[in-house]
Amino acid sequence: MKPNPDLKLITGNANRPLAAKIAEKLHRHLVPSEVKRFSDGEVWVEISENMRGDDVFVIQSTSSPANDNLMELLIITDALRRASAGRITAVIPYFGYARQDRKSAPRTPISAKLVSNMITHAGADRILTVDLHALQIQGFFDIPVDNLFAVPVFARHALKNFSSQDRLMVVSPDVGGVVRARTFAKKINADLAVIDKRREKAGEVESMQVIGDVTGRACILFDDIVDTAGTLCKAAEALKERGAASVHAYCTHGVLSGGAVKRVEDSALESLWITDTIQPTPSTLASKKVHVASIAPMLAAAIESTADYDSVSRLFEDAPID
Repeated sequence: MKPNPDLKLITGNANRPLAAKIAEKLHRHLVPSEVKRFSDGEVWVEISENMRGDDVFVIQSTSSPANDNLMELLIITDALRRASAGRITAVIPYFGYARQDRKSAPRTPISAKLVSNMITHAGADRILTVDLHALQIQGFFDIPVDNLFAVPVFARHALKNFSSQDRLMVVSPDVGGVVRARTFAKKINADLAVIDKRREKAGEVESMQVIGDVTGRACILFDDIVDTAGTLCKAAEALKERGAASVHAYCTHGVLSGGAVKRVEDSALESLWITDTIQPTPSTLASKKVHVASIAPMLAAAIESTADYDSVSRLFEDAPID
């Protein structure tokens, strides 16, 4: 890659390994900075390099601990604005609070909109993120938003590791993810099935109806987020009960909270592939079923395109991978 002399990278504490990989791909160093805590937990930031007029990319997921990482992003952005940075792009591989994107009940917040406002008012000029939980969140910002998709990364992996003899079937774990799953199915030339979750009576365990014939098929569950993995594991069990030959899963954001990793280990899933938008925990890395594909090459390419004022949409079709 041809170096852009004004391009600078800085990161908080959310996912330093990913930031380091991106910097390596771009043949850049991470700007020296200190992101610490006062004794009462307040975030303190000091940037140790001149940023005046530079094109700065702040790499920071707002994953767990979400509030701490969000505050780091806001305070780093404010520090850069006050240091007269030329342009500030918030690179948020995992955008937290995205699941609160509408009023789901009376007297509830739209937290995704609130967070969008906070990032904008802190001084960000544009946003670069991956697989927003809801596409309408792009409209919550009054600044440009580039939403990258992990579909090309996962599609290349699937095409490399599965053959036509596997008779692939992509499965959306819920009705809301059909569009996302259909895009992935088209990429790998596979059929599509959908799981319809229903709760027959209040307090009863939800039933799962599989729409589509999965008998003898290698099924790939496809989703943007895996949190507790409860739905994913139940879906895998339902597919096996209906004759699926094997069940695998691709999920962009591996939140994997609580006992999620153990739940996956004990489930009918043969493998779960996630990206490193969220820094994998030691239990995730030690798992025999959970595997991590790096999103760093795609983010590096997107950052370079943004810095050079080139198109980012081309990455939707031809995402670089390791």
